[in-house]
Amino acid sequence: MAALLMVGLSISTALHATEVEYLNSGKILPTTMPFSEAVRVGDVVYLSGQVGNIPGTLELAPGGMKAEARQVMENIKTSLEAHGLSMNNVVKCLAMLTDMSEWSDMNEIYRSYFSEGRYPARSTIGVSALAFGARAEVECIAVVGND
Repeated sequence: MAALLMVGLSISTALHATEVEYLNSGKILPTTMPFSEAVRVGDVVYLSGQVGNIPGTLELAPGGMKAEARQVMENIKTSLEAHGLSMNNVVKCLAMLTDMSEWSDMNEIYRSYFSEGRYPARSTIGVSALAFGARAEVECIAVVGND
């Protein structure tokens, strides 16, 4: 019984010792937004969802889904690089689309940002609306050292 208590105490102490960092590069959205661009917990980095806004503005990239999806992925790449990571560190994404008929257009752009055979796990959901009237939003989870 004492051994079980020691194991539980060790796990509890390890969980509480993990440092949490709130990361904001200011390279994509203004840092005055009421959320962090990313949060790092140990070796895991959680990126907030990115829409296809032109960096430094709340204006979406013009030109339809492909242009917007490309900007979404560029914003993710910029955020990762600002925090010392790359697209190779991404292990999971959630894509949200306001029109599921544009899924193949989103996939065409999305796949070009990852190495063949090394795609992150991903879920895609249809939603009724996104911030700034965006067509797509993608959030990702990355792991430090997974490159």
